[in-house]
Amino acid sequence: MLNYIFMRTTVRALLLLFILTLSEMAVAQITENVNQLTDWMTGEFDSSEQAKQDSAYLDISLNITRIWSDKTNGIWLYVEHAPSDSLDEPFRQHVYFVSEINENEISLDMYDLTDPDAFVGAWNDPSEFAQITPFDLNYQDGCTIFLFYDGFQFSGDTNENSCKNTLRGASYSTTDLIILPETIKKWDRGFDEDGNQVWGVDDGPYIFKK
Repeated sequence: MLNYIFMRTTVRALLLLFILTLSEMAVAQITENVNQLTDWMTGEFDSSEQAKQDSAYLDISLNITRIWSDKTNGIWLYVEHAPSDSLDEPFRQHVYFVSEINENEISLDMYDLTDPDAFVGAWNDPSEFAQITPFDLNYQDGCTIFLFYDGFQFSGDTNENSCKNTLRGASYSTTDLIILPETIKKWDRGFDEDGNQVWGVDDGPYIFKK
């Protein structure tokens, strides 16, 4: 299983490098499912309703916007998490590259920003990303989320043990994701090398509503 995961993530990394290299010449590959997923994911979300009902969850704002809309080889999304009462102090910023693997499967490849402080609040002004290109991002090997569409929702997760993470003594992290027209359910957790959870909520995903 681990060999399969390694081969899968390695092949994806090589394929992404090839796609990025040819991005300006690429034939449009943005399909109907990718467009629908993007429409559902982009916007301003928060978990205020959930936080009022369960003290285990904080009121978090999740803001997602499309960037580099001229790219035709896939869709790029900037993602910013912040406390709802401190939007200027995000605790997580990253970029997703959205592309279709086959008719029913879509991948969200994860990238980190080299200088995240320079893009705080950029979900409100995507033109800020004109100062960099995808080549300035850091690809997070093993952290791709694979989503499946069943005609009602997009749902999926990262490969087990593949997304390396050292936060609070973790060895790896996992993300479970469900995308609905007005709701994003996201469950991020960190685990140590023995498989013990060391961060993240225990009972289920954060529920962000648009």
